[in-house]
Amino acid sequence: MSVMPDGLNVRRSLADAVFDRMQRAIKSGAYGPNERLPTEHALAAEFQVSRPVVRDALQRLRDQGLIYSRRGSGSFVRNHGLKEPLGFGQLENISDLQYCYEFRLTIEPEAAAMAAMRRDEQTLQELKAALDLLRDATNRNAHREDADFMFHLGIAKASFNPYFSTAMDALKDHIAVGMRFHGISLRNTSDGLRHVFIEHNAIFEAVRNGEADTARRLMKEHLTGSRDRLFEPRR
Repeated sequence: MSVMPDGLNVRRSLADAVFDRMQRAIKSGAYGPNERLPTEHALAAEFQVSRPVVRDALQRLRDQGLIYSRRGSGSFVRNHGLKEPLGFGQLENISDLQYCYEFRLTIEPEAAAMAAMRRDEQTLQELKAALDLLRDATNRNAHREDADFMFHLGIAKASFNPYFSTAMDALKDHIAVGMRFHGISLRNTSDGLRHVFIEHNAIFEAVRNGEADTARRLMKEHLTGSRDRLFEPRR
């Protein structure tokens, strides 16, 4: 087996680091759709690496479809907005709400597992902000649908898979209906709001601690409990 020279190993390692940081910046929205990236020279100075290292990282971003090049103009961020192709019709009946829960149960547990593996400090802070709002509402025996959705969307964003967060965004109005009814049902049960807050907090702790399997299981149990409080369990 041939062994790459140390210099090439170092270059690839540096290119990986630049690629990872650029990928996170693009997916977090630090660079907007169709925005021109800084020049190779500027990026080399920013990351304190050589221009060939930057060039390797940019090529990986192009290979993954995150950026595109214009001859003589530089590199630009692709528009990954998929809201129109993923647009869902109006929520019309109880069956639609049940289907929404079924769909969420297929994607959110996996998003939680990936969030536990990929979360960074910024996404953890966003989750904590949503959790703090939920805690405050719970202490007032109230339910905040906006904070509830913010938490679940934050989990999707922390997965750093744009398909999860785009699907959640597209489903926002549908999810809000379920959360509204769920909040009403919780206020009619003894300590229901407190119990659900504890579930959210446990999911957050699993994500923060990098416990992917636990995060997946807790999210599934949380959504299943929410669904079953609204509808009779299927037999």
